Amino acid sequence: MNKSSWQSRRRHGRRSHQQNPWFRLRDPEDRSDSQAAQSAQDSSHSDDESPSTSSGTAGASSVPELPGFYFDPEKKRYFRLLPGHNNCNPLTKESIRQKEMESKRLRLLEEEDKQKKIARMGFNASSMLRKSQLGFLNVTSYCHLAHELRLSCMERKKVQIRSLDPSALASDRFNLILADTNSDRLFTVNDVKVGGSKYGIINLQSLKTPTLKVFMHENLYFTNRKVNSVCWASLNHLDSHILLCLMGLAETPGCATLLPASLFVNSHPAGIDRPGMLCSFRIPGAWSCAWSLNIQANNCFSTGLSRRVLLTNVVTGHRQSFGTNSDVLAQQFALMVPLLFNGCRSGEIFAIDLRCGNQGKGWKATRLFHDSAVTSVRILQDEQYVMASDMAGKIKLWDLRTTKCIRQYEGHVNEYAYLPLHVHEEEGILVAVGQDCYTRIWSLHDAHLLRTIPSPYPASKADIPSVAFSSRLGGSRGAPGLLMAVGQDLYCYSYS
Repeated sequence: MNKSSWQSRRRHGRRSHQQNPWFRLRDPEDRSDSQAAQSAQDSSHSDDESPSTSSGTAGASSVPELPGFYFDPEKKRYFRLLPGHNNCNPLTKESIRQKEMESKRLRLLEEEDKQKKIARMGFNASSMLRKSQLGFLNVTSYCHLAHELRLSCMERKKVQIRSLDPSALASDRFNLILADTNSDRLFTVNDVKVGGSKYGIINLQSLKTPTLKVFMHENLYFTNRKVNSVCWASLNHLDSHILLCLMGLAETPGCATLLPASLFVNSHPAGIDRPGMLCSFRIPGAWSCAWSLNIQANNCFSTGLSRRVLLTNVVTGHRQSFGTNSDVLAQQFALMVPLLFNGCRSGEIFAIDLRCGNQGKGWKATRLFHDSAVTSVRILQDEQYVMASDMAGKIKLWDLRTTKCIRQYEGHVNEYAYLPLHVHEEEGILVAVGQDCYTRIWSLHDAHLLRTIPSPYPASKADIPSVAFSSRLGGSRGAPGLLMAVGQDLYCYSYS
């Protein structure tokens, strides 16, 4: 290329840049304003951003993607993706994704240990107090924001579990934990090393800071069947029993079992608990269960089956069956009105009016619809709203008066797992654990994502944490916090 042609191309390139608005120089004030807005936007996103499960990285976005190859931004070179599993240490998209998720989890754990996160940008203790004094915040808003500030300051501490069989604690893995109404006991289902599950109750009254120690009361009851659903049952008194739904195995049919809490020694304060009824009901293929505290359905529990809802009276043995078009995966009874809310695999949520019986078509009181299988249904205290989550990761708040979704809570991750919701109206928060093993806490009032807590264990399908939150862990004098059971360990995220 000669000199004249090179100069003509250079002049042409300069003219094209001047004509293109993206290359024009801005006024210095415009430039500073845009930088400030961009930094504020980045800071707001950094707090609310949920952990990504994408296999792409920022370093690899500037290089072309080659089919069958993976670009490593650290080593700055391409590696071949091996499709088979017979190779030694194969490099696959799944292994790359797991490696990136694990590195992000470790980084978030390190950040949580070093610094405190702020639930909302611009709000700290001094600014909230100042705005409250100036009259910009009413008492309700101040209490909600103060509680959110405490949530952002929760610190992780490991709980020391004592038991009569310490060797079992080192091998048995937590499957789920479930707190009772007063949050002074935890019912636990543990997967044992030899196969199957065993049950226990942890007394939380000894959960005191700074030394977090609890005692697990175990029992000889053991099952080799999968526990599909668990809830506390109030037969003799409040939370006197535990209702379990067990999946059938081979020629053994499924069943619903009422297990007295009195079988676990010292599981309840002395003088209150007494020997209870131990009974089992043969129920094929139960996916979910719920206990009724409504006076019009006293001593009754419900089980969600394949295309059927079965209502059983424990004392009389009387049963009512309601036919459905899909498997019932989630259930909860209303307290003030005799309604039973059900969430189905088809995405339908409907309420059964227990006053109408199972005859005719009038027993379906309300019908709502999700686009995926509903895994959890929670009724709010005034019983005018229902919270539901599904297998597409959607969490929606429904108004029962208008049958419309009025709020969605973004960030939850689910593809096919049975994951519960934990609604705490007194504290104004919603807690859910995603299939990516991250625990997320939202504001119940405006769906703002307050905190994302990484699991202390590497993310896997077998180690999805089970959590329990309460403002009174250990009873009426207990401290607020979050309990997380994962693997063989129990962690407490307590207020500092």
